[in-house]
Amino acid sequence: MGHFKRNLITTALPYANGPVHIGHLAGVYVPADIYVRYLRAKGEEVAFIGGSDEHGVPITIKAQKEGVTPQDIVDRYHNLIKKSFEEFGISFDIYSRTSSKTHHELSSAFFKKLYEEGKFIEKTSLQFYDEKAGQFLADRYIIGKCPICGNERAYGDQCEACGTSLNATDLINPVSAITGNTPELKETKHWYLPLDQYEDWLKKWILEDHKEWKSNVYGQCKSWLDNGLQARAVTRDLDWGVPVPVEGAEGKVLYVWFDAPIGYISATKDLTPDWEKYWKDKDTRMIHFIGKDNIVFHCIIFPAMLKAEGSYILPDNVPANEFLNLEGDKISTSRNWAVWLHEYLRDFEGKQDVLRYVLTANAPETKDNDFTWKDFQTRNNSELVAIYGNFINRALVLTHKYFEGVVPERGELTDYDREVMAEIPQIIEKVEKNLDNFHFREALKECMGLARLGNKYLADTEPWKLIKTDESRVKTILNICIQIAADLSALSEPFMPFSAAKLRGFLNIAPVAWESMGVDVVPAGHRIQEAGLLFDKIEDEEIQKQIDKLLATKKANELASVKVTPAKENISFEDFQKMDIRVGKIVAAEKVAKTKKLLKLTIDTGIDTRTVVSGIAEYYTPEEIIGRQVSILVNLEPKNLKGIESQGMILMAANADGALSFVSPDKEIKPGSEIR
Repeated sequence: MGHFKRNLITTALPYANGPVHIGHLAGVYVPADIYVRYLRAKGEEVAFIGGSDEHGVPITIKAQKEGVTPQDIVDRYHNLIKKSFEEFGISFDIYSRTSSKTHHELSSAFFKKLYEEGKFIEKTSLQFYDEKAGQFLADRYIIGKCPICGNERAYGDQCEACGTSLNATDLINPVSAITGNTPELKETKHWYLPLDQYEDWLKKWILEDHKEWKSNVYGQCKSWLDNGLQARAVTRDLDWGVPVPVEGAEGKVLYVWFDAPIGYISATKDLTPDWEKYWKDKDTRMIHFIGKDNIVFHCIIFPAMLKAEGSYILPDNVPANEFLNLEGDKISTSRNWAVWLHEYLRDFEGKQDVLRYVLTANAPETKDNDFTWKDFQTRNNSELVAIYGNFINRALVLTHKYFEGVVPERGELTDYDREVMAEIPQIIEKVEKNLDNFHFREALKECMGLARLGNKYLADTEPWKLIKTDESRVKTILNICIQIAADLSALSEPFMPFSAAKLRGFLNIAPVAWESMGVDVVPAGHRIQEAGLLFDKIEDEEIQKQIDKLLATKKANELASVKVTPAKENISFEDFQKMDIRVGKIVAAEKVAKTKKLLKLTIDTGIDTRTVVSGIAEYYTPEEIIGRQVSILVNLEPKNLKGIESQGMILMAANADGALSFVSPDKEIKPGSEIR
């Protein structure tokens, strides 16, 4: 890494059609921010680039559903995402957007250069067209039955039920998501990047020159290259995006996978007029932080684009993570199965570092991992509070108690003191080595090892027992503890920047330079501030609220997925006329003894006052339904229920979960009025 003059760090651009969730954070933004903060602490030059991906079909679909423009959608979510990242401490140098003027101009120029140099091929193909809507349909605008699992609402590019990648023509009984009509296949012309022409170069560049890449990244690239690359369209028929800047391309835009990575370049251009040194100087090291679903785009397609253009550098590493699941289930925006960052920041105010810590400690670096609220609570209470926070609090409290908050002089060292102090640079070295190799989980574990070391040192030396007999020894112990605390403020800063700043406030010190760790950075005689709690315990009630929220989401999803019962066989109008349904009013109600479900109702039917036994006790109390108007079948043959003669049936609507609701007039109607 030392032979590069500067670092260009990019993060995958989140779609501006929804908020950011913990899957995004664990896969991309937390590890990227840790790495950037580490580089800055070491004095490296860094440009940290982020931004919103504001083109593509998911945005236009959401806009149509809400009856607003795509610009309305991207404005709303870009601002929400940007604010969330800022509050969470993701330290971008710029957070840009692909709807910007700079991006449109740069993307157009990039395409036109390749077009004029003959780097594309033109192809005419058959694509689904919606005659009623008057437009070609992108993959996500086509819905049909999955040929693999039978899911009736698979998209033209993927079935979200079984995860299979599809082509729109694979779907059984495809329909337009816009009008519901059956689309027809129609010819359309597009421009393609012939990836097969770059296959040999990519094989050498990746498989031979970058064997140090993570195994999941290297393996996925190898699989694609072994199967052979195909030409890939760089344009599509759509009215939202960067217009294709050539004649005869009216109604076409750059395909989002083509223009989105160019967003890294346009963001850098907005950041600094010297943007080309980051993108065209061989002394720049470029690293893409992404999730595993973006590996092919960043390791094969975008490099092929840069190679075709000719003047840009290529990524040196692409440390992609796997996926994070939530409570044993795949995170899904469409199913609202997620922990949303903006909601977390509201529900756990001031606890940004707790989430950063848990997501790093459980990062899906080599395989999919699972986030649970119980694990979140346990890691906070058993690790951050009981280890890190406990050491800091004890060291500072004892310094105030025994020496009025003034760091004492260090006296003669014991062998144990030297052993402990010798371990500090070893821990720092292990953290560095792991960060240099993108092993963030292990780096955090080693960082916490310094807090564990401090805790053990205090427990072993027991200054609270020595203070009465050997004050000089206590001075040495607490001096060493304060030095460990200062080192922790620097070593933990990339992982937990808010807590590191809070700790520096307790210690009353400026930021500690990375290279200064392991030596005495807090002089004797320095006055520290009053001790406070670095981390707060999270109670069961707070966690239960989050679990209940997820359970409610799961129930809502289950209800939404329940299929409506098919219609029964037709009956004659004469059969229907045999049913005498009237408006009635409940004038009395009571529970039926020794039953859970039954209520005994007295109903004024307008014809008479009669008794009806109804199985609604699990959903209504007797008190709340007295005076309520209902629909009652009055000519149903009487039936004995629990010794009570029931003279009719109340009509109820049954939800998918079995919950019952009255079928009632929407305004007061005279009892006895017929329902027909």
